[in-house]
Amino acid sequence: MLTHTGKTARTRISCSGELVYDGRDRPGALSFIPAGVERSGSYCEPDLVYSALWLDHARFGCARSAETLPILVNRADAVVAALLTALHNDVAFGGKPDTAYVEHLAAIAMHRVMALDGGKPSPSAHGALGKATLRRIEEYVEEHLGGEIRLSDLAAIADMEIDSFARRFRTAIGMAPYAFVIARRIRRAEQLLADSDHELALIAARLGFSSQSHFTTAFKRERGMTPRAYRQQLFS
Repeated sequence: MLTHTGKTARTRISCSGELVYDGRDRPGALSFIPAGVERSGSYCEPDLVYSALWLDHARFGCARSAETLPILVNRADAVVAALLTALHNDVAFGGKPDTAYVEHLAAIAMHRVMALDGGKPSPSAHGALGKATLRRIEEYVEEHLGGEIRLSDLAAIADMEIDSFARRFRTAIGMAPYAFVIARRIRRAEQLLADSDHELALIAARLGFSSQSHFTTAFKRERGMTPRAYRQQLFS
């Protein structure tokens, strides 16, 4: 949980019946509560905007059991704060972030939480992925452009934990896995836009975008113009 704005005059948090925090809430306050821990809180003069993200810790590069995960209350981490704020803003403005993007964000967040506890994240190699693995991943992405592509599915192809896979993929390709998926969708969109019979809404649906506006936003970000303008340029 991350407090974005606002504050409290006093905050008291108990976990499993034990008082673990007595202080104030402020912007940037970050808490992590493991599954199965009963959390209760009292807030004096609260005026808060916050986000909560639920994680399946076993999927995101954490080798520790749920029982040994840390309880962190009102700590601070600029990286996690920036990630959750970006996700919060995307959703607040009606966006539907790609699954691979959210999974990558969650893996980084879990990695940072373990570091806040003073522990070390699970060991993993940092080198680039092999050519054969990259070829299998590229083939999978091309075959599934019209559906949901999960970071966990790509990591499974490489037989790696999500966090390790995401870092090694970026080393090999120069971009995050979710950015690679978007780039491939935009490249396929260019081919479809060259056929004037394909409506923009149909192209968006065929390439796994949640809506035509999502497709337009992604295309403009990658190519500097809208799909309609790109098509008009082709046929002008």
